[in-house]
Amino acid sequence: MKTLKNFVIIFSLLSLGIFLCPACKNNGENIVFIENEKLKVGFSKENGSLSCLQDLSNSFEWLDDRTSSGSPWEIEFSSTEGVETVDIKSAAKFRFSKPDPQTLILTWKKFAEPENKKLEVIATVSLEDDKALSLWNISVNNIQDKQIKQVVFPRISGIKDTGEEYLAVPQWMGQLMKDPRKHLSALKSDVRKYEWAYPRIAMQCIALYNPDICGFYASCNDSLAYNKNFSFTLDTLNSLTYRMHNLPSIKPSLNSYEPLYSAVIGSFKGDWITAAEIYREWGSKQRWSRESRFKNRLTQPWLENTALWVWNRSKSGNVLVPAADLKQRLGLPVSVFWHWWHGCSYDDGFPEYVPPREGKESFISAMSAANQKGIRAIVYMNQRLWGTTTESWTSENASAYAVKDPDGEINTHIYNIFSNKPTASMCLATGFWKDKYASLCDSAVNTYMANGVYMDQACATLTCYDENHGHPVGPGNYWVENFGILTDQIRSKISQEKQLVLAGEGSGEAWIPDLDVLLTLEVSKERYAGLGPWVTIPFFQAVYHQYAITYGNYSSLLVPPYDELWPEEYAPKKPLEMLDKSFNKQFLMEQARSFVWGMQPTIANYQEFLARERKTEIDFLLNLARIRNQALKYLLYGKFLRSPEIDTPEGEFDISRLSIYAGKRGESVTTFRSSFPLLYSGTWQADDKDIGIAIASISDDPLNVAFSFSSDTYELPPSGNIYIIDNKGKRVLSSYSDKEVKVNLTLKPRDICFVEISRDNLSGS
Repeated sequence: MKTLKNFVIIFSLLSLGIFLCPACKNNGENIVFIENEKLKVGFSKENGSLSCLQDLSNSFEWLDDRTSSGSPWEIEFSSTEGVETVDIKSAAKFRFSKPDPQTLILTWKKFAEPENKKLEVIATVSLEDDKALSLWNISVNNIQDKQIKQVVFPRISGIKDTGEEYLAVPQWMGQLMKDPRKHLSALKSDVRKYEWAYPRIAMQCIALYNPDICGFYASCNDSLAYNKNFSFTLDTLNSLTYRMHNLPSIKPSLNSYEPLYSAVIGSFKGDWITAAEIYREWGSKQRWSRESRFKNRLTQPWLENTALWVWNRSKSGNVLVPAADLKQRLGLPVSVFWHWWHGCSYDDGFPEYVPPREGKESFISAMSAANQKGIRAIVYMNQRLWGTTTESWTSENASAYAVKDPDGEINTHIYNIFSNKPTASMCLATGFWKDKYASLCDSAVNTYMANGVYMDQACATLTCYDENHGHPVGPGNYWVENFGILTDQIRSKISQEKQLVLAGEGSGEAWIPDLDVLLTLEVSKERYAGLGPWVTIPFFQAVYHQYAITYGNYSSLLVPPYDELWPEEYAPKKPLEMLDKSFNKQFLMEQARSFVWGMQPTIANYQEFLARERKTEIDFLLNLARIRNQALKYLLYGKFLRSPEIDTPEGEFDISRLSIYAGKRGESVTTFRSSFPLLYSGTWQADDKDIGIAIASISDDPLNVAFSFSSDTYELPPSGNIYIIDNKGKRVLSSYSDKEVKVNLTLKPRDICFVEISRDNLSGS
């Protein structure tokens, strides 16, 4: 019986390819391999198809032997007839060389198509020492004046289904999907595909994994932030194909193309945090980390000291006055994130921001009074949109400097669903737009006394095809480069005494050197997107928290406001009406996420009466901000770590989905009900190597929190002290010895605390 059981186990493992790859099963006679102690990669000696991708540490073969060996690359050429695709199948000649045990050079020549007869494709694949990572480079030569639309490389086909899979992608802050193949198969399209554009996604890293078996790791080491896409497609055998889409600029005289970076393909055992740790090792060494404004202490003290953001809209009485009330209640610095201060209608009148809608003198007076109270405000100014119905669009000939599509047309977009007036995106590479926007920032700060500018739609790039704008035509990295030029230009106009802060929408590694703070709204994903297969994870913070300050959410206890400059017929009858109390726990959840994920907390649409009408929720927020303020060496300056295993109860409650602006008359809140965690935690390492764990309960009942771990897990000494920070301050909770750290505490309903494991005495936190 025991022998039969062992046979069943071995057979099951073999069926997953855990012991040998298909190539190895056939003795690998027709395969050329490179390998180190952790990864093995093999290609066919006959045609160069990818035949083996094996994780040696975990004895797992990634390629499904039910699928045929696939071409590791595809080239799409643009032509008058459409798109022509070339891969290894049309190459009559293939050769390889192996200059060392960990490097392969693969060359394809003599393609069947007459127009491609001189085409040559060279791929180099090498392994990193002592890592389960491989580097992939490609060179396409003798193009003969043909235009490349994209070079797909690497292309990894036949990725095996590992069962309980998760897909982690740095879309905005980060998102995670369970069972991605199931969701792909449900797509109603001929091609079942997920595709993400970089640098619209925050990082160049994607992970597909079963935490109990193995993980597929795909990234890119492009430190110059060129446009590129990443994708997964599903075939009829339920296997996946991964592609990295390299996008060259349009150059009619181009005879060769070689991306200035390597793709990275690897394998790991773990989850999305493991993938983040792998990527962090590379990302922390790049220019954006070395030149981080936050890491180099170039950000303003008032920004770092901000204990709470208030995101209100319209005139100063509805923005600065509520902020002052909240600051008085909190007793700590409060800063303002200010929309609708400008004289134009939101989302259609840009960039006619000044003078402010309440008038120059009133605005300056209100700002001066707020500054005297220690309240700072950054004002909204979209960094790329121009309303095409504005007077300035015509008088300043703005259309000449707008982004153009491949046909030379301006693609307008209607963001304002009430006025239906379109806007166009301006090309950031043009001196005209940089001068225009920098002058607007000059006015906002130097004339109107704002403390900074929120540059909406910042952490995203566009592709422009206007040959007169002085940038490469089509894809490239000029958008990121010119954003840096723009922020330098803005800062050159504003003295250090003004303590300028520049903020941007979204998170993105390429923008870390240029912006002081990043708006990451995905903690409120349910509020603007409802429920779906993707859940938010702090992927960006896990990699870059110590290099970039993040803030913001849509967390509100009120129905969103309505711009007084929008059409009156769509205005709500009861502006800023309170949301139903059934959604209060959603508010708590969003705030708890922000706290444990190391973000500066934010409340949207705050009004004084909420401190009375929603006392429990406002007290939760104030308590959270005060406790966070005592743990800044972790929650502001610290590095993200994996949390110890903590039992996390769940509870079912309602969440609301409602446009961030008031909808048209008659629109109601969409209600969802689902189960969510009632306990949230996040673990952080300070510069002095102490460890802190943020814990927040949104439960209506007391919760016992107990966990333990070895001090070796977090590189702590064998013995030390355990402190707790809560609304009573900081005090000793217990101590530990013999490397055994044990924490046991009881949280009151909706309680918050911070646990610190220190090698020192009670001095400072």
